[in-house]
Amino acid sequence: MLTRKQLELLTFINKHVQRDGVPPSFDEMKAALDLRSKSGIHRLITALEERGFIRRLAHRARAIEIVKLPESLEAEGAGRRGFQPEVIDGDRPDQGPPPGARDVQVSAVDLPVMGRIAAGVPIEAISEVSHNVAVPSQMLSGTGTHYALEVKGDSMIDAGINDRDIVVIRETSVADDGDIVVALVDGQEATLKRIRRARGSVSLEAANPAYETRIYPEDKVKVQGRLVGLIRTY
Repeated sequence: MLTRKQLELLTFINKHVQRDGVPPSFDEMKAALDLRSKSGIHRLITALEERGFIRRLAHRARAIEIVKLPESLEAEGAGRRGFQPEVIDGDRPDQGPPPGARDVQVSAVDLPVMGRIAAGVPIEAISEVSHNVAVPSQMLSGTGTHYALEVKGDSMIDAGINDRDIVVIRETSVADDGDIVVALVDGQEATLKRIRRARGSVSLEAANPAYETRIYPEDKVKVQGRLVGLIRTY
């Protein structure tokens, strides 16, 4: 049985992953639960892990994978369709399935890796296929074209996106505020950032306090895709 705060945190993590494709940062969890310090979040995460509801991924303290949900949350989410990206680990020693994990048959689709994209300052736009990567079909949206990019830089690290990760992108020219997108700046520079719009301007927000939010006139930024998944190799 979970305490009220444990259930509240698990619910918040689950909703954040479904919406953004990545777990929330400790600061986001602390704010959501109205706690004064991160130590309280650490205790709640440890309790959820000990009870088999979540698993912390190796080598990334903030990368959290939901293993199972209480029946109340599963019932609440039953039948819903929407954004449910997955983090796929590659080349990792087999440690056996965590307690409560489900055995799921996964089919894969080859996607082109279109080169590298900056999770930092913008770099030159990417248009050449470097190689292909196998991506679970469950990660892809039902419609639309998908492609993959290798991340360069650490500006999205607090969103769970590391240097050299492979991000899976659904090609689209529209995005909601708060979405993590591939943004083309001035028609020649591409970057991976969280997008927000206000009064004719577009803000491209990093998820690392070392990087400033960059603001551009609306006509200088074009959305080329939205994040739907992440592949990490250890």
